[in-house]
Amino acid sequence: MKQTPLIEKHQVLGAKMVGFAGFEMPIQYSGIFKEHEAVRKSAGMFDVSHMGEFIVRGDGAAEFLNFVMINDVTSLHPWQAQYSVMCFEDGGIIDDVLIYRFPDHFMVVVNAGNIEKDLDWLMVHKPENVDILDMSEGTGLLAIQGPKSREILNKITNIDLDEIDFYWFTVGDIDGSSATIARTGYTGELGFEIYADNKNIIHIWDSVLSAGNGVVSPVGLGCRDTLRMEMKYALYGNDIDETTNPIEAGLSWITKLNKNNFIGKNALIKAKSNQTRRLICFEMIDRGIPRKGYPIKHEGILVGEVTSGTQSPSLNQGIGIGFVTMPYDKFGTNLTVEIRGKDMKCKIAKQPLYKEGTIDT
Repeated sequence: MKQTPLIEKHQVLGAKMVGFAGFEMPIQYSGIFKEHEAVRKSAGMFDVSHMGEFIVRGDGAAEFLNFVMINDVTSLHPWQAQYSVMCFEDGGIIDDVLIYRFPDHFMVVVNAGNIEKDLDWLMVHKPENVDILDMSEGTGLLAIQGPKSREILNKITNIDLDEIDFYWFTVGDIDGSSATIARTGYTGELGFEIYADNKNIIHIWDSVLSAGNGVVSPVGLGCRDTLRMEMKYALYGNDIDETTNPIEAGLSWITKLNKNNFIGKNALIKAKSNQTRRLICFEMIDRGIPRKGYPIKHEGILVGEVTSGTQSPSLNQGIGIGFVTMPYDKFGTNLTVEIRGKDMKCKIAKQPLYKEGTIDT
């Protein structure tokens, strides 16, 4: 398995390591529930250096990305970030990505398991006036998330982080190390994602822990999963993949069907007028923990399937995400999840399930 630049830090801290998307990654240090609470109440720091980063530049970069993405890349201002999706011609999701617009280029951040597939897709479709550089192996990425994340980082950066709005970013120094600092994240809390070269990311990891002085905790992929499920943030390979389209996945808000031609547009127009299912989130009424693949039923009839499920540390109940056929997808609809052969009551809820996050502060 591949390793991130911070592998030795995880080993010293006694992290439980697991294989994820071809990388040896920390799933937990002190425990998933404890780490989850640290992010919700204070601050947690994730090593997410397994993610992929592509630099896209050239005279046609904006128009090219607008053609391969469903969101409107041309609407981005310099130093602004955007969530988007790449689709096949049939509307199936290749990957969900983050796009950062620098003054003279773009950075596209992709899921670790899709780096090779995404790069191949982009290279096949790029015009001659666009260059694509795969910077994944030399780039480290930290996510510092939680209500005290800004307070901690402001101690060690030359940037006033109070001036960075949600989904905007800048370039600056963190304790003397050059980095790209973005106000983005995957937890529903105030937070920042920090991109730097491999050497600098190690220094930044140490600096954040020192500045946090017990206020920030190293946290693993285990609580990253429980945090994102409480927000109904989709995970590629679980909730969305090549067999799902953005319309049914609840991503119509980033699907700009009114822009000029883009890959998958015609299929998505048809999907919008012929939608048969929808990705929903639900809360368990009975005591039970839903898991990926469990059947979802309405009055004993199969109407869907769980794509992600867990015991919510914040809500102290089972929660899940899944596709449900229409018209059983309405908020408040009572359903059941088959857990170990028994139908357990649940109810479709509005997202996010956890509503006390500090993401907008």
